[in-house]
Amino acid sequence: MTIYKAPLDDLRFALFDVLGAESTLTSLQGGEGHTRDLLDAVLEEAGRLSEQLLAPTNGPADEEGCHFDKATQTVTTPKGFKEAFKQFAEGGWTGLTNSEKYGGQALPGVLGIATTEIFQSGNLAWSLYPLLSEGATHAMKMHGEEWQRERFMKPIVEGRWTGTMCLTEPQAGSDLGLLKTRAEPTDNNAYKITGTKIFISAGEHDLTENIVHLVLARLPDAPEGSRGISMFIVPKFKVNEDGSLGARNTVAAGAIEHKMGIHACSTCVINLDGAEGYLIGKPHKGLMAMFTMMNAARLSVGVQGLALAERALQNSLNYARERLQSRSLSGPKFPDKPADNLLVQPDVRRMLLTQRAFVEGSRALLLYTALQTDVESRSTDEAARKAAGELVAFLIPIAKGVVTELAQECTKEALQIYGGHGYIAENGVEQFVRDARIITLYEGTTGIQAADLLGRKILQLQGVGFKHFLQEISAFCQKHSADEALRTLIGPLAIITKQWGDLTLQLAQRVQANPEELGAAATDYLYYSGYVSLAYLWARSVAAAEASTQSAAFKQAKRDTASFYFTRILPRTLVHKAAIEAGVATLPEIA
Repeated sequence: MTIYKAPLDDLRFALFDVLGAESTLTSLQGGEGHTRDLLDAVLEEAGRLSEQLLAPTNGPADEEGCHFDKATQTVTTPKGFKEAFKQFAEGGWTGLTNSEKYGGQALPGVLGIATTEIFQSGNLAWSLYPLLSEGATHAMKMHGEEWQRERFMKPIVEGRWTGTMCLTEPQAGSDLGLLKTRAEPTDNNAYKITGTKIFISAGEHDLTENIVHLVLARLPDAPEGSRGISMFIVPKFKVNEDGSLGARNTVAAGAIEHKMGIHACSTCVINLDGAEGYLIGKPHKGLMAMFTMMNAARLSVGVQGLALAERALQNSLNYARERLQSRSLSGPKFPDKPADNLLVQPDVRRMLLTQRAFVEGSRALLLYTALQTDVESRSTDEAARKAAGELVAFLIPIAKGVVTELAQECTKEALQIYGGHGYIAENGVEQFVRDARIITLYEGTTGIQAADLLGRKILQLQGVGFKHFLQEISAFCQKHSADEALRTLIGPLAIITKQWGDLTLQLAQRVQANPEELGAAATDYLYYSGYVSLAYLWARSVAAAEASTQSAAFKQAKRDTASFYFTRILPRTLVHKAAIEAGVATLPEIA
């Protein structure tokens, strides 16, 4: 069984020392009570719940998987899941960041991201059941009518129901313009929805009494392509006006997918056969509502990468400390033992430092992005709201695309440290590798995140969020230009930030001359952007540590990891820059 201890010290450091979350949150509308004491208490309780209730189920639930009864079209989740969800809902976690009007606690989004990391590290597959509900409730809050929020959203917030997103079809994955599910209007302001959806996470389960599906479909008069998509609320059980459950709706799981990882999450084929549904938002504007869910989901998927990488790091570090094997190249370090531990090997330290650099840097990036969402939604300063929204839009593809890719590297290095023992299922780390593989695929592949960053956020939107970020980094470098403790970080950060801006301008000019350059450069540009973003946050982390009351050992660990990142990881940008400059000409057509 693998270990897990919620990283509360580093979460607090990132939130309060690096990002100054308390002063930001308490200055926002409705945030007077969002003090450090409150946030600390919530983090403590989340850690307890994850460590004691979720983490022990991770391995056994992966081995057991979900059980699909074809006759009844129902799913039974692994042992312990139902009780865990019951305690989770009773604790108010299902409505942590939702409006009090609908039964939530209206706590900050950045706190929701921090607790989500803790729960996902405990058991990623389990965490997907409540996670999908967040996107569904957000869409209903932003685009639904009040009666829809009362009837369908409120029970989800209370934890009595869950929600899903039903987007993908066999012939329509990332290109939703190809979807065929249709919606026929009826006489009672409802619609009959018919079609098949695939890859629906938590599409059927036994955790709650009802499941609310948000389904993309086409109305009879819908224009072709993505402009003709509408969104509908389709409950598993019909819901009466008084909120009580009615008859079973004609929407059901046709199967559950047999997957590489996250075995304990029921990923379903969902069949709709004239199922009763209700239009949410305006006709043919479902794509707008979908992106409301998608942006929130993409940030949460980035957190999944962090969560898996954190647990992989904890276990590989523990193994490296305990595993006795061979001797140090410079002579025995533990002469009283039959062999030295793995930590005496420089290459093992390289793998562990790579994981630590990515985990702690990614945590700062994700919390930074989440804090901007709070500013965007709660600030009383319209200019601040606008700038925060532009910054979030720019950072989302980096937070999703880069962090999930780095999680692949972290889980791989963790398994490598275990050696052959890592390949054996009973030790648990191979599950991290399998579970992490999906996160670069769903909610938009890495290539889609890259195209979104370069094509939309940089070119189409003229890089407004990018400019905000560059200005912030430049101001930070100027502020600390004479800071001796940051001398080895500020110079390189200032240089590469300028190079980032120059490279972006050059690339935009090339894409204008030949649109194919966008596709050729996008993924390398995404990685380049991610590595520079983490460099900034590592520099901020060291600055915050130096100014804090943290222990000498804590400060030294931050300095050492930042130095490792700047000297051994940040130079990867040179490779991506060279690939970008090589251009589309180096990608010939393949017969």
